[in-house]
Amino acid sequence: MTMTYSGTTALITGASSGLGAEFASRLAARGSNLVLVARRADRLEELARKLRAENGVAVTVLPMDLGRAGVGKELVDEMAKRGITVDTLINNAGFGTRAPLVEEDPEVIASEIALNVAALVDITRAFMPGMLSSGKGALVNVASTAAFQPIPGMAVYGATKAFVLSFTEAVAHEAKSSGLRVLALCPGATRTEFFDVLGSESAAVGRMQTSAQVVETALKALDRPGTPASVVSGWANRIAAGLAQRLPRALVVGIAARAVQE
Repeated sequence: MTMTYSGTTALITGASSGLGAEFASRLAARGSNLVLVARRADRLEELARKLRAENGVAVTVLPMDLGRAGVGKELVDEMAKRGITVDTLINNAGFGTRAPLVEEDPEVIASEIALNVAALVDITRAFMPGMLSSGKGALVNVASTAAFQPIPGMAVYGATKAFVLSFTEAVAHEAKSSGLRVLALCPGATRTEFFDVLGSESAAVGRMQTSAQVVETALKALDRPGTPASVVSGWANRIAAGLAQRLPRALVVGIAARAVQE
């Protein structure tokens, strides 16, 4: 059954570009009002103007750095102050780093963990009670195919996405008797600004998908009568993720290490 978004509100983190902006465009086209959260106010305002004009939906812009303690309560309080009820939450904000752990900047990897893991959990916990009461929306946490195996050279990033996958599948089970649809979205290499931040496309394993392809995978999964707890975008990525779960662990780690080398 196709989900109905008309008259609901979706909050999207990391909404200024890539998957976040694509989710915003697709949900607005389905009639959802939006709350767009990211650091770059100019990008958010530009996207908001476009979506209001094209779809006639309400779009609220919140320029915020999400990598801070207590950000979930801050967002919930801001929504209450504005009289906005969030039915759908898309936790898309995150970034990756690439280097052997001993060469990583401790402050940067602390920020990576804070945004990819701590903020995602905090925001999810903060909005879950309201979304469960509403029972007509969805929770989508963006994981990655990096979640299915350790990745030497990207140890922290891979571990954060493994956490997101495990966490989301557990929450999906906890929410299965409600009307809330919970999904961990696992894209492979996607043509977004992720690799600009990473500083190299050498970690892009396999053929890159577009943001539109990845978001289409998520929306199709949410439209299914029995939404799965997780979905991998792209048939080749699904095969690779399945093999990573079946082959000997040491072999999988070695393959992953070679795959992300310069």
